[in-house]
Amino acid sequence: MKSIYRIVLLAVLFTGIRAEAQQDPNYSFYGYNMNLIDPSFAGTGERANVGLNMRSQWAGVKGAPQTQSLFFGSPVGNKVGLGVSIINDKTFIESQTSIAADFSYKLQLTDELNLYFGIKAGFNSYDVNTNGLISYGIGQDASLMNLDGRFYPNIGAGAHLKHNDYFVSFSIPKLLTPARLEEGNGIARLGTDKLHMYFSGGYVIRLNGGMELKPMALVRYVDASPLSIDLTTILTLNSFFDIGAAYRLDEGMSGLFIFKVSPNFELGYAYEAAFENPVRNSSNGTHELMMNFKL
Repeated sequence: MKSIYRIVLLAVLFTGIRAEAQQDPNYSFYGYNMNLIDPSFAGTGERANVGLNMRSQWAGVKGAPQTQSLFFGSPVGNKVGLGVSIINDKTFIESQTSIAADFSYKLQLTDELNLYFGIKAGFNSYDVNTNGLISYGIGQDASLMNLDGRFYPNIGAGAHLKHNDYFVSFSIPKLLTPARLEEGNGIARLGTDKLHMYFSGGYVIRLNGGMELKPMALVRYVDASPLSIDLTTILTLNSFFDIGAAYRLDEGMSGLFIFKVSPNFELGYAYEAAFENPVRNSSNGTHELMMNFKL
């Protein structure tokens, strides 16, 4: 089993495997928690809302990626939105937590079209258990001695165009690139965080019987990594259920289900299976749980 954990560690943290090229977490429910990656979505609804997202990747594998996210957004007047986003992410020997305040401003273009600008400002904490590298047979550079317990500020920005039938957005949630762990030739050394850019969009197709079809896409660009593309389609059957499917280009597929418990509360579950997984025979897939509350 130790050899399996070592393979997973190398695959997730250090190598160029497409499925985990980006350093920030993926979300199957990205369409329901957009202000985690784009501050311009904060407080853009008619009411305040609180969201919780929990993602367990490669369930059953010791130390596999775990992500918990919490976000809040509320409109303040007709043009301003405020929010808070918290992300806790742990992968094997690395753990990081980010807390940010989000601000959005609305510019009305027409009766049906609005342009939103957003700013995200906060801080990140980063820890790495470099002693754990010994367990996986990975050497380390002397520069890693002072990497534990780092604390640094960060800022981000985003904008999105919103119509009654569609939206298009672009964001960079973290503009600064502080130090973190990276690997080369089997040696862990001091590197830098990678800049993440997100392009997304969605459209609403209204069907007979009150049903709606909502195709969405999310493109992630990370410096020196393969492009990651998510394609998702959600079908709203009635006021109680949404079902959907998602495809991450060359990486995996997932199924989604959203149950609208009440007009103010919705609960979602997604299961994701990878096409090429270095621990396919040892994991139970990826599970994601989403909860949204309207206040």
